[in-house]
Amino acid sequence: MIHAVLILDELRKQGVTDVLGVPDNAAKALLDLLVPDPSIRLLTVTREGEAFAIASGLWVGGRRPVVLIQNTGLLESGDALRGTAMRMRVPLVCLVTVRGYARMAAHGGPPSVETLDGELLSRPDLDSVALLTEPTLRAWGLRWEVLGEDADLPRLADAFRRAQAQEQPVAVLVTSDTASP
Repeated sequence: MIHAVLILDELRKQGVTDVLGVPDNAAKALLDLLVPDPSIRLLTVTREGEAFAIASGLWVGGRRPVVLIQNTGLLESGDALRGTAMRMRVPLVCLVTVRGYARMAAHGGPPSVETLDGELLSRPDLDSVALLTEPTLRAWGLRWEVLGEDADLPRLADAFRRAQAQEQPVAVLVTSDTASP
C-alpha cells in the first residue's frame, strides 16, 4: 500500500491546484484527505472524459490540475484524453488506480501484446481491465510510472517532470489501494 498523505504531500509540492475525477474505493483514503484540504480543490465529475476536458480548461486558465481515475475510467475516456489533453499538449499527470492489479501480478504481471488474446481476456480469475491498461497506454503513446508502495513515491515527482518536459499527459499507475496514515 501507499500512504495517501504522502501522495497529498507530493501534490502540494508540485503546486497542484485541482484534482478531478470519479471517486473509487482504491483512492478513498486520498479522497478523504482532499475533501477538507484548503490548498487543493477536489472536483468530482460524472464521467471520466469530463475530467480530461475540465482539467485541460483549468490548465489553459493557469491552474495545475491532476486527474484521478480508475483504469476502467481511463479506458472509457480515451477519446477525451487523446482529443483534448494530448492534442492541446497539456502537461497533465493522471493518477490511475489499477483495478485487478494484484491478481494480474500474482499471475505473472502485465501480459505482452503477443500473449494478450481472447482466452486470457475472458479468464474469470483475472480482471481484463488490468490486463489491458498498460497495452492501451502503449498504443496511445502515453508514458507511465508505477506507484505501488511508499518507496515508489519519487516516481510521482518524475511524472510531473516528464509531463512538463514533454508537454504531454503522463499516467501514474497506482497499483495498490491508498492507505490512511
